[in-house]
Amino acid sequence: MNNISIFQVDAFTNLPFSGNPAGVCILQSSADSDWMQKVAGEMNLSETAFLYKEDDGFNLRWFTPTVEVDLCGHATLASAHILWQEKYLREDQETKFFTKSGILTARKCGDWIKLNFPIEPDMETIPPEDLLKALGVKVLYVGKNRFDYIVEVESEKVVRDIAPDLTLLSKITGRGLIVTSLSDTNEFDFVSRFFAPGEGIDEDPVTGSAHCCLGPYWMKRLGKSEFSAYQASTRGGIVKVKIEDKRVILGGKAVTVFKGNFIA
Repeated sequence: MNNISIFQVDAFTNLPFSGNPAGVCILQSSADSDWMQKVAGEMNLSETAFLYKEDDGFNLRWFTPTVEVDLCGHATLASAHILWQEKYLREDQETKFFTKSGILTARKCGDWIKLNFPIEPDMETIPPEDLLKALGVKVLYVGKNRFDYIVEVESEKVVRDIAPDLTLLSKITGRGLIVTSLSDTNEFDFVSRFFAPGEGIDEDPVTGSAHCCLGPYWMKRLGKSEFSAYQASTRGGIVKVKIEDKRVILGGKAVTVFKGNFIA
């Protein structure tokens, strides 16, 4: 195991100790799922990515401390960052990932990395009773896609101040809950936060995959297809979002915090 490298990368930021931390583990070949789950639990980050070379790209899987997930933006951004940093790829070479959500690609554009992800639009729905109880605030809209519920609230202040009942939220079917509103400033189009206590993540600092829903959601309301977004967690992070041909282009920066090697 001591030839396996693992990194911690802060994604959707260019400053260490902000954005969303992800583990990135570079494998020589496929690994046992139980082992990967234990490593993710040991890292105790919202997601740890595991990847190895496959054909003309990389096989990529994501694990929270408790479960494997089908789509993760910040750990994909972190993985792409490491592939360029460690010279697995040339700076001008596009990265291709084979995942449970199909083929995802990433390309480097100066200091930014742009991810090509599937669009994940929501449909308006009747909210579970526990959802509204857990939030304890007035909601303007409730929708759901194949992963998450999305709730629009009245203002950025409500988004920033909300303190949901995580025990109630953990009982709701689905991956998690996106809470969003228009931004109060001209710097960003909208803000959001993301909670997934049922997946072992009380609050995710910056959630790339949630923006696959937020992008089409705000496109319908604002009548445009390109956005600057801020996820207003304690750590915070910036996500550039663009809708292109039923895909979502997510833009972000990343910085490596540390690198280690397995000794057991």
